[in-house]
Amino acid sequence: MANEAPFWPNNARLAVSFSLMFEGGGQPISGAGGVIPDPIERDLPDMPTNGVFQYGIYEGTPRLLDLMDRYNVKLSAFMIGQAVDKAPDLAQEIVRRGHEAAAHGRTWEPSYNLDPEAERRFIADNVASIERATGQTPRGWSAYWVRNSVSTLDILQGLGFTYHLDEPSRDEPFIVPLKNGDFVTVPYTFHMNDIVSFPLDGWNPAAYEQALRDEFDQLYEEGATRRRMMVISLHDRISGHANRVRVLNRFLAYATSKPAVWFARKDEVADWALETRDRTPVLDRGPANVHGLPGPAA
Repeated sequence: MANEAPFWPNNARLAVSFSLMFEGGGQPISGAGGVIPDPIERDLPDMPTNGVFQYGIYEGTPRLLDLMDRYNVKLSAFMIGQAVDKAPDLAQEIVRRGHEAAAHGRTWEPSYNLDPEAERRFIADNVASIERATGQTPRGWSAYWVRNSVSTLDILQGLGFTYHLDEPSRDEPFIVPLKNGDFVTVPYTFHMNDIVSFPLDGWNPAAYEQALRDEFDQLYEEGATRRRMMVISLHDRISGHANRVRVLNRFLAYATSKPAVWFARKDEVADWALETRDRTPVLDRGPANVHGLPGPAA
């Protein structure tokens, strides 16, 4: 029987949302960290590591875009400004295929340790790069290693953002009221992130496929009685490899065979959370530097 108050559009019982981190070219050319454990000496260019990042531009993202087209799934691409500046045609192609262009920083480095004005410029520069390349103004944000400052949410709201994803505390979106209105968190999951739980080292495709199915099945079951969301985070240089795309293909064949599943961009999830505020958790938090979770700046 249909819910009188549906959790998701068209009475879907589970939302599934993919993130694609568009980072190739945004990393420092020395010391970025890669598949070779020994650090590069004397601050010289780490050419193998840069090749790993560039794989995401040459091979990974195009392959993932083709996979998403096969299943008519739209994702949210979190783009580094410097990466977009170096590969604007690819950024434009992502948007042309119906995916969301979201922001991921001017460069692939921390911003939580910047003063508020420098942090605002760091994000605004990222926005400008995305707008130049794609014509789309980003509404979503993800920080380097999901670490933000106590001022980030207020800065984002002032720049016109609707949501961020940098909090792994729930399996559903929620609202944090800020001084200038509601701001949405579309949660993040470390355990479904390819760079954290399924890196290149020790890669086990069978374990990854089983983890995806188990996550889906549990949340799908819970979705009969409460709002549930599955989040899958992909990196262009990792999940874009041929054998990983085969695993994602099998998972998507499985997930798309189930009824009442909404494959959604994160801006769509944020909009739905705001539209159904009466059914969305609202967490009226104090200053972030008091409780350690994102909220209003002090």
